[in-house]
Parts: sequence; structure tokens; C-alpha cells
Amino acid sequence: MILAQDHTPGQEYSLGQSLGLLLHRADSKSRLPRPLRKTPDPHMEPKAPCPAAIPSVEKKFHVLVGVTGSVAALKLPLLVSKLLDIPGLEVTVVTTERAKHFYSPQDVPVTLYSDTDEWEMWKCRSDPVLHIDLRRWADLMLVAPLDANTLGKVASGICDNLLTCVIRAWDLNKPLLFCPAMNTAMWEHPLTAQQVGQLKAFGYVEIPCVSKKLVCGDQGLGAMAEVETIVAKVWDMLSQRGGSQQS
Repeated sequence: MILAQDHTPGQEYSLGQSLGLLLHRADSKSRLPRPLRKTPDPHMEPKAPCPAAIPSVEKKFHVLVGVTGSVAALKLPLLVSKLLDIPGLEVTVVTTERAKHFYSPQDVPVTLYSDTDEWEMWKCRSDPVLHIDLRRWADLMLVAPLDANTLGKVASGICDNLLTCVIRAWDLNKPLLFCPAMNTAMWEHPLTAQQVGQLKAFGYVEIPCVSKKLVCGDQGLGAMAEVETIVAKVWDMLSQRGGSQQS
């Protein structure tokens, strides 16, 4: 990766160059857990090692993307692709089982983890706990889309799958962004505002949904924010975080 050089007066940087400069100045990451060794199953797709077990030579910003069972999960490949356009960004995806219905893993050019991986990786006391390793690895978490079901779980503290376990264990000193996405009737239910408010009370950052014609044909609020809006918010949060690490 080519990093930006020190800034000189009058010199302007592009978005990507500016993030590169932040990466160049960032502190190195703390010691990571040892890598997992597992016997591959010939009937399963090969998996990359757990991200927390991968040593890094240079500092990168680690973004953990959570995807849930909203039709907006169709945009996962595009979202990941746009995030990877930011130099120095490393992305890993945690998916719910229902979200898998809306995208093809072959279209997502990063490692995906799901509930099966959590249980396959842990056999005895010395093995990694995936949801803990992922929360250690990530500098920022982005849940996009966050469907009504998972919104209710997170607001209530339920952690019954890999994604919600990561969120329940999340380090509140790190940013967590969420992008609600659901049918307009579900969005307008009184519980939704209460639950979104609860997530904000935890310190999580909402990227608000937008009004448009939904896949079901309804018109109104509930559509996930545009990918460009989400990526811009991630960039903004990482820029702030990089700046605070320098000071």
C-alpha cells in the first residue's frame, strides 16, 4: 500500500490520500491472538483465518460489516466494493443466516463469517471465541442493513447469533454505525422509534433510512440509506478516529 507523505503548506489531498496519511501516523495494533488451525472440510468453501489472528505489518483500519435479513442486503457486494476503494481499509463481513438469501458469497470479495463458523472454530478451552476475536479486530462496526428483527434484538440485549453476540460484546469506545431498513409500516410502528432511541443511548450512530419506493411496492420511509451516504459516513468516522489517535 502506498501511503501519503507528510503534508506541506498549500498541498491538498484527496479523500483516499488523506486516510493514507492518517494510517501512516497511526499507532501499531496491540498483540493479536494466535491463529486458528482447523482441518478443512472438502464440502465447504475455504475460509481465511480469523481476522484477529492475522498479523499486520502496517496499521490498517479494520471495518466489520454486519448484514441482516432485509432485502437491502442485496447491496452488500456494492457496499463492500465501495468501502474497499478507501485505501488502507480492511473489511470483514458477519452475516445472519436470513441475510444469505439476498446475495451470493461469490460476489463479496472479502471473508464472510456466519453462525456456523462460531461453533466450528471452538472445540475446547484454548480455541478462539470468534465473536470476541472479531470485536477485538475491528476499529469500526457497520450494520447495513439493520432489519427490524435484529433492531429489536440489539435494543433488548438479545444475542442469539454471531452478529448479535459481536454487538453485545462491542467496545463502546469504538464507533458502531447502523443503517435501519424495513417496510414503511414496520418503520412507523411505535416500537421502532423506541428501539432506535435505545441504540443511540448505547452510543451507536444511526445512518437514517430514506423515503423511496420499496421493493414490496410501498412508497415511504424505511429504505436503507444510499451506499454513497454510508461510505461517506464511515470515512468521516475513521477520519475523526485517526485524528484522535494522533493527538
